[in-house]
Amino acid sequence: MIEPRDAALTALYAVDLSGEPVPSDLVDKAARLVRGVTEHLAELDERINEVAEGWRTERMPAVDRAILRMATFELIYEPETPPPVVLSEAVRLAKLYSTEKSGGFVNGVLAKLADTQSA
Repeated sequence: MIEPRDAALTALYAVDLSGEPVPSDLVDKAARLVRGVTEHLAELDERINEVAEGWRTERMPAVDRAILRMATFELIYEPETPPPVVLSEAVRLAKLYSTEKSGGFVNGVLAKLADTQSA
């Protein structure tokens, strides 16, 4: 069975690249994450852009962008999930689905964002 964050990442990536509507077959946490990201997309991109030095979301690889949006949504709107768990899962996804350097990039951006959230 596919993990909810993996399913959400797949859906967010597909929606981002194709512009198609969000798939309706997502359940539970995956559906909540995808719905949350799509509803707060402009705010999430703004928050990411504030901390991603030298990078804008529109220039990021699509997989990294989807991971950062999902993790940023969790950090802001799902405070019951501890930030270290959000960061760890985002890095796992980046290492699994993106480039060799993506894990470090995603970790750096989210660590800065988590610091601003707790300040």
